[in-house]
Amino acid sequence: MDKKQEKEYTITNENSNIRLDKVIQILDNELSRMAVQRNLENNITVNGKKEKASYKVKIGDKIKVIKEIPKESKMEGEDIPLNIIYEDDDILILNKEKGMVVHPGNGNPTGTVANAVMAWCKESLSGIGGEIRPGIVHRIDKDTSGILIIAKNDKSHIDISNQIKNHTTKKTYVALVRGRIKENEATIDMPIGRSKKDRKKMAVDKNGKNAITHIKVIKKYKNYTYIKVNIETGRTHQIRVHLQEIGYPIVGDMVYSNGKNPFGVEGQMLHAQKIEFFHPTTKKEVTFEAELPEYFKEVLKRLDKEEE
Repeated sequence: MDKKQEKEYTITNENSNIRLDKVIQILDNELSRMAVQRNLENNITVNGKKEKASYKVKIGDKIKVIKEIPKESKMEGEDIPLNIIYEDDDILILNKEKGMVVHPGNGNPTGTVANAVMAWCKESLSGIGGEIRPGIVHRIDKDTSGILIIAKNDKSHIDISNQIKNHTTKKTYVALVRGRIKENEATIDMPIGRSKKDRKKMAVDKNGKNAITHIKVIKKYKNYTYIKVNIETGRTHQIRVHLQEIGYPIVGDMVYSNGKNPFGVEGQMLHAQKIEFFHPTTKKEVTFEAELPEYFKEVLKRLDKEEE
């Protein structure tokens, strides 16, 4: 039987006339929005009764919250080397190598970033989702390298997740694409949804979700362009889909292009280079950068020499 923790709060003038789901997050900052929604059905009462999320709390209302204590994860930690950029009591910033899956799934039960983080952080990890598991706040594709944030406690996980949701984080990517882009700057505003031809792929779809990508040319080569990319939205495969759609697929992308290239690169040349956000505890803006992989540097050097 799962262990549970019970907390009771009395509404004061300061928090009155606020929606129930919102006030719970104010009273208990360890609960995420999803956790509140999940608990409203069975584990949250107002004056002993169940209320809807939209219920406006009143002065004197007694709110009882029953939280499940996270279970121990079934996932095993693995002694896999990690490229750590920064670490403190709240966050772990990694430079993920290309070819490494972030979280276990079908076909990748082990050898992931999550397994490595379990071994490195041991007990110090977010328990969001009802299980003590690596607090991976966001993901990047297997063959995309670069910046990854790990939350080491629930407070940090919720704080950074909210920043991502509210678009106050800024992530900068770099990519090498096929073709010489004419413009120096451009914005791609095309909705993205699941591909109707291949359910494993995403595609531009007028009925899909809003997706906005900004690109800026760093250097133009004869047949390639090295670009900086910022995204306003975080749709699955967004950068890869958008660049392929406008005729400049990422070099090495086996899914959204044929992947063929003279550099022998397998998998997209896309790197999450920099991230800017507010530290969950200090509230100060922080910036972290991930160095380009060696193979990426070598390809750029080769292109530079060919231009000489």
